[in-house]
Amino acid sequence: MIVLAAVAVLLPFAAAFIGMIFGPTISHLLTPFARRVRRGVSPGTEPGRARILARRLPANGPALVAVLPVAASTVLTAVVAAVQWQHPRTRTGTLATVRTGGIPFGVSLDVDGTAAVVALLVCCVALAVQIYSVAYMRDDPRYSSYAAFISLFTAAMLLVVLSGDLLALYVGWEVMGICSYFLIGHYWHDRATSRAAVKAFLVTRLGDVGFLFGIFVLGLAAHSFEIRTVLSRVPSMSHTALVAGTLLLLCGLAGKSAQFPLHTWLPDAMAGPTPVSALIHAATMVAAGIYVVARLYPAFLFAPASLAVLGVIAAISMLGAALAALAQDDLKRVLAYSTISQLAYMGGGLAVGTRDGALFHLLAHGAFKALLFLGAGCIIVAVGSNMLSAMGGLRHAMPVTFWSMTVGFAALAGVPPASGFFSKDTILSQAWHAARQPGPKSDFGWFAYAPLRAGDHAGPAVPSWTGWLVLVAGLLTVAVTAAYATRTWLVAFFGERRSPGGAREASGLMRWPVAVLAVPALILGFFGLGSDRLRPELGMSLVSLLFVAAGAGAVFLVWNRDPALDPVRLLGPARPLLRDGFRLDAVYGVLVVRPVLALAEMVVHTDERAVDAAVVGTGRGARRLGGLLRRTENGNPQAYVSGVMAGVVLIVLAVVVLT
Repeated sequence: MIVLAAVAVLLPFAAAFIGMIFGPTISHLLTPFARRVRRGVSPGTEPGRARILARRLPANGPALVAVLPVAASTVLTAVVAAVQWQHPRTRTGTLATVRTGGIPFGVSLDVDGTAAVVALLVCCVALAVQIYSVAYMRDDPRYSSYAAFISLFTAAMLLVVLSGDLLALYVGWEVMGICSYFLIGHYWHDRATSRAAVKAFLVTRLGDVGFLFGIFVLGLAAHSFEIRTVLSRVPSMSHTALVAGTLLLLCGLAGKSAQFPLHTWLPDAMAGPTPVSALIHAATMVAAGIYVVARLYPAFLFAPASLAVLGVIAAISMLGAALAALAQDDLKRVLAYSTISQLAYMGGGLAVGTRDGALFHLLAHGAFKALLFLGAGCIIVAVGSNMLSAMGGLRHAMPVTFWSMTVGFAALAGVPPASGFFSKDTILSQAWHAARQPGPKSDFGWFAYAPLRAGDHAGPAVPSWTGWLVLVAGLLTVAVTAAYATRTWLVAFFGERRSPGGAREASGLMRWPVAVLAVPALILGFFGLGSDRLRPELGMSLVSLLFVAAGAGAVFLVWNRDPALDPVRLLGPARPLLRDGFRLDAVYGVLVVRPVLALAEMVVHTDERAVDAAVVGTGRGARRLGGLLRRTENGNPQAYVSGVMAGVVLIVLAVVVLT
């Protein structure tokens, strides 16, 4: 099992290396074969299809390197997940141990229920993105590097998911950061895109600083960086170390998972290619923060203050991002803000004690968000614009995309029987229990990573107000989510067609991954019905459906009055504020950017007027002193002899006088 997991991690890494270095060479080697196909050498291939195949083979040489290893990793992780499902236990293996002179760290893998199922999610979404990108990026001259970075991104997330050591996990964590920079900034010649890449890199690095110190605090307190050892020693750690370490880890969650107040990078990151957005939002970078907190959840159970902080962050993020999504006109920015909101649901679930519920929603969200982003890419290719105002009436022209995205929007809004209904209501039910009965039980089940014995982790109670906060914010967010999901669905697929040309379905390589993803987005929720921890309660489900009906119904009524107009007009004068994300970027500009620039200008002024002035003044003084001495060295022999004689006379006089 450990060998299979290690190979699953190494294959995308090898694909990244080979694709980056040898991708163009592979394309060159395929050219002679393509020429033979054009001449009809390939048996059993129709001439028209032969010409198409021959034309695409050289360009898609790197695609073979990108798709096949990820497909192999998907098969391996499926085998690992199946074995883990049948025989649930933790399997560990250390590949290498690094001696540091202090606390050693190892390159090790831990495979349990959580790691197995999340690794399978990562590979499935990555495979869909790689296949989709073959068509979406086929005319891009930098496709080779693009596909290589996608593979490296996948390998880094798998390392985060399967790593058994905190420092090795951090390596994968940072590799994802640099990959996101290159992928978001793929269209680097566009100034807005390059700025978005830099912003994403800097904001996430800000959170990563706290994350790294959190690892150090927990590792030093446990005298080990091995995850299982750290968690087994949580009960004996000092409360101060636990609170400090877990709060610092939340900094990394806020950065990587785009939660308030470090969420502002994610909407701007939509400037990158659409398949990259699908990968980042569904299964890799933004899911990493939630996953790590779930992986280290026993430490958070002994630090209720950290869970309370997480609950506050989640409540602000889920409702604020949902309101911002309602006001967007850019389809990808709608989905970006919805990602922030849905990740906050997961954070809220962790805050109120349902670790399994949070992971269940992570899986469901990975399926339907990958579906929605890839479907959005099909629409954007068809109409030539990201703007909802340029869409409309696409349901007949794009039936596969329409029905697939209908499933995705239903899952996003929490409409049964789509997967989002089950996973979201599980979190809301636990929030209701936490509000009424503080002191949640640790719900270790099949997803469990539980090195502590049952009697060892009856952690302190989460404050009841945390449960109420998550519950109220969650229900309000249900209504707003249903509103913006319904609005996006209606504006994009119904009403009058506003695109200038004749829209049609995307190519099969783009269309069918979307259709396939609709299956788990629809049925994944039923897999939780067999567990008491993942089965939503009837009462909370009915309340949730009332909020869904209220949000969706209000938007439909406004839209139905005049389908040619966008129902977002109901926001009135509040729309500009919500569309700009409550203008937090402007606030950060005043509170952070301007003071930093002013400080930088002061440093430059001080450097020029003090440091540089001292250096330049020293040089000028030396030159002036040299100028004085230079006058004695004028090249006149008579002056030299006169000087020597004068010196002799002075010495003689001194001898006579002193003796």
